Formats: sequence, structure tokens, C-alpha cells
Amino acid sequence: MKRVEILARLEKAGVIAVVRGATKEEAVKVSQAIIKGGLTGIELTFTVPQAEEALKELKELYQDRSEVVIGAGTVLDAVTARLAILAGAEYIVSPSFDAQTAELCNLYQIPYLPGCMTITEIQAAMKSGADIVKLFPASAFGPSMITAFKAPLPQVNIMPTGGVSLANMIDWFNAGAVAVGVGGELLAPASSGNFKKITEMAEQYAAKLKELRAD
Repeated sequence: MKRVEILARLEKAGVIAVVRGATKEEAVKVSQAIIKGGLTGIELTFTVPQAEEALKELKELYQDRSEVVIGAGTVLDAVTARLAILAGAEYIVSPSFDAQTAELCNLYQIPYLPGCMTITEIQAAMKSGADIVKLFPASAFGPSMITAFKAPLPQVNIMPTGGVSLANMIDWFNAGAVAVGVGGELLAPASSGNFKKITEMAEQYAAKLKELRAD
């Protein structure tokens, strides 16, 4: 099944880079730098100008790299989700849960990862078919929140995003995160056009993930 296969690739990727950019060109270059550094999960946000075109370009660039999984983020409604899917997005991420977006993703067999902050929101998302929920913003909570959520909902898969760093990534995975979303620290060098530094940061994240999984 397409959806199951994509979910497996997301879990294998482990670290999902949340890519923003002032231009389409910048977002594509940032994504390339990240993948060059060894991270294979890209969430291209729809705050990027011409995000659809950026998605199409990335999908074409990495069509022969099955380990690279590219999705769309900051998707606020079903219309945007459909545009993203038609442009090649393999999964859809939202800052909050939207029932219509969930239904559309189910129709296309595309994983939907909505942002949730409470048990009530998580339960609603899971009932609508969300296989992974995004704990957002993770900086407002802490790794112990995953343990708290998993007490009544042990079957929930959680991806913390917002505030995840090299320093605390291990804590999130040890708490039970299925994957983590990273952005600020990883993408900071983009503001000065230092894509080499982004690759170096990605290498550090990839090495840390490998170390965590070896343990």
C-alpha cells in the first residue's frame, strides 16, 4: 500500500527537515544541502513562494532516490493539500488538525500529520485516520509530554516539531517519538546563503540519529 510504504520511509528518515525560504530557489537549495548532508526527510512548507513549483523540482531531482521522502508543510486546508499532492507531495503536514484535509489525504492514500497540543485534538486526529500526529510547538512542552500522551493513548505515533535541536533530540526519541521535525537550528545559515554550513549541520543530525539507533 502506498500510504504504508510512505509511513515506513518517514520513520526510517527519522529527522524531518522543515524547509522554509524567502524564494523558491532558496528553498530548493536548502533542501539539496540538507539531503547532501545525509537527511532524507524534507517538509517543504507552503509559506515558500511558488511552493508547488519547488515541490515539483525536488521530486524531479530525487526521483531516483527512493530513500528521500518529500512532503508539504504548513498546509492549512484541503484545497492546498490537493495542490501539494498533485505537485508530488508524499505526505501532508498541518500546524493544526483539519477534518477535510484528513479526508482528502485518506482519499489519495497520503499520510496526514496534523499539529496537536491536547489529548482531545490527538484523539480527533486519530479517529480521522492520522497515522502520526505532530506535537506542535514542542518547545511549549518537553519530551515528558510524549510519555503523558502515551499513557491513555499508547498506540499514538508522535513527531515533535518546533524546538527540537541536536542537544535535545535524544531526549525526544528516548521519550518515544517516532520521528522529529527540525528547522530553526538547521536552517539558520540560509539567511546568509551559507548552504555548505547547512550541509554540515545536516551531517551532524544524521550522525546523531545513527548513533541513537545504534544504541
